[in-house]
Amino acid sequence: MNTKFLMMASALLMGIAGIALTFLPVEIANYASLTPTDLSSLLFQILGALYFAFAILNWMAKANLIGGIYSKPVAMGNFAHFFIAGIAIIKSAFANQDVILLWIGGIIYALFAIMFAIAAFGNPLKND
Repeated sequence: MNTKFLMMASALLMGIAGIALTFLPVEIANYASLTPTDLSSLLFQILGALYFAFAILNWMAKANLIGGIYSKPVAMGNFAHFFIAGIAIIKSAFANQDVILLWIGGIIYALFAIMFAIAAFGNPLKND
């Protein structure tokens, strides 16, 4: 499996989320019907920093062979993130079935979890 597209797509997704959470924490809290406080803004900005750091990691590793024993920490970190967050988002989507963004996010996260599972636990093939 050629993972270059997977790494680029996940880097772009997490980079956009990271920038939005870092620079628009109050607006995101308002959109999510949360009362913005200093603590929630700080937590959103820290979450944004985590997303952006993961985006940089994925972007810089996009040319590496990923899977099997190659770049195992990168593949496992991505798999763990997308799998755990995907389960949480889908669980929330079932509880709030009228919120379509949760379903879209859950499906996107599930697809990334599946692709990173294939990369992490599959046999890497280098494509020319």
